[in-house]
Amino acid sequence: MNVLCNNKKASFKYAFIKKLEAGMALTGWEVKSLKSGNGQLSESYISIKHNEVYLNNAHIKPLSSKNYKDVQNPTANRKLLLNRKEINMLHGEISQKGLTLVPLKIYSINGLIKIEIALSKGKKLHDKREDQKNKDWLRQKDRLKKLI
Repeated sequence: MNVLCNNKKASFKYAFIKKLEAGMALTGWEVKSLKSGNGQLSESYISIKHNEVYLNNAHIKPLSSKNYKDVQNPTANRKLLLNRKEINMLHGEISQKGLTLVPLKIYSINGLIKIEIALSKGKKLHDKREDQKNKDWLRQKDRLKKLI
């Protein structure tokens, strides 16, 4: 598995309930740009419209070569490929208050571009602080282990 881009803010802002893998419908220049490391998921989100799942606001930097005749929109909506059962399950879960779909990372397996998405719930401010305290404590504990 070759990770092409991560959403680093997602683990800080959201508590993950369930993770899924989905395929992506991309054009040639988008695949080439992602494989060269020009993707960004920080402000992106996932929506369901007309029983189809879309990745919105993900920035894929257009290629600088002039060979491509199609319009290169860096923040276009990109369709995600999921089974009908998975889409219906996600639609039912999202209808609950406070749950959302968040993209976590884009990676390639055997030449196919996949995206990992998570059904998640937003963290409150005190939850974020508690997680930060736990991370700090684990770092201090590791430092103390190294000294011993």
